[in-house]
Amino acid sequence: MTESKPAPAAWWTVRDTPIGPLLLAATRQGLVNVAFHADRLVVPAAVRRLAGRFSGEAIRVGDGAAPLESAPHLAEAARQIDAYFAGRLKRFTLPLDWSLSGGFNHRVLLELAAGVPYGEVVGYQTLADRVGEPGAARAVGVAMGSNPLPVVVACHRVVESGGGIGGFGGGLETKRTLLALEGVLPEPLF
Repeated sequence: MTESKPAPAAWWTVRDTPIGPLLLAATRQGLVNVAFHADRLVVPAAVRRLAGRFSGEAIRVGDGAAPLESAPHLAEAARQIDAYFAGRLKRFTLPLDWSLSGGFNHRVLLELAAGVPYGEVVGYQTLADRVGEPGAARAVGVAMGSNPLPVVVACHRVVESGGGIGGFGGGLETKRTLLALEGVLPEPLF
């Protein structure tokens, strides 16, 4: 009798995008993680964290590995990411697995996802006010830095109240590129 292998805890793939390679990871519940700069150093560390967090194997799909369609949430995330960068998608409609976020950060990210649409920006302070924490503008910045789902939960849309671009975990060039894609900023000159 052959022993069946348990289902993986997560699936992952890497997508080439105009902002560099993105690692996308999904569970049975939905997209759980998006990681910038998915190169030979970032990917193994991210996959180890996922496997550890979900107490199981994280399986690569696509690019010669198992077919992308074997992980339906991941296949849909890849399709929507590609459409977003091609300018054909303005709102992600993916099931999201929020298990990598909690507490205040989770509340802020939910408000961001629900209340700041494509092509608009919000200040850190305004977002703090929206979640009922008027003194927490800096904590909103920390929440943006901990966002496990950047691009999809668009932390690039959060800017300084005085008009500055603010920080960004994917790098300021990436933030400028995403804001330019959405028509908020002019395209970078170089």
